[in-house]
Amino acid sequence: MPRAAVETIRFTRVFHGRADQVSRARHEVTRHLLACRFPRTDDAVLLLSEFASNAVLHSASAGQFFTVRTELFAAYLWLEVEDLGGQWIMKLPDESRPHGLQVVEALTPSWGVDGDEGGRVAWARLEL
Repeated sequence: MPRAAVETIRFTRVFHGRADQVSRARHEVTRHLLACRFPRTDDAVLLLSEFASNAVLHSASAGQFFTVRTELFAAYLWLEVEDLGGQWIMKLPDESRPHGLQVVEALTPSWGVDGDEGGRVAWARLEL
C-alpha cells in the first residue's frame, strides 16, 4: 500500500550510552521500519548501527545517552543519531577493509556529521 505524498512517519527514542543498547536500537528501528514497509530497512539499520556504535564508543554519550530519530517521507528516509559530543579524531580509512563511515558512504552519498564537542548529529538520507 503506497504512502500518501504528504505523510511523514516519525520514530524517536533515547537509549542508554552502553554497547548493549546499540542492538536494542537496531531492534526497535527494524520493527518500526518493517511496520512502515520501508524497502531499505536493512540498509537503514546498518547506518543506524554505525552511528549508534560511534556514539557509544567515541563520544561523551558513553555511559550517558544517545538519541535515534527517523522520519519516513514518501520518497526517502531521514535517519539521525544524536550524541553528547566530545573530542573526535578522524582516522584515515583502511582501504584494505572498509568499515565505519566507509560503510555509510557505500550505502548513501547523502550523509554527514554536524556539531562539535558539545554535541553531534550523524545523519543519512536513504532514497526509496
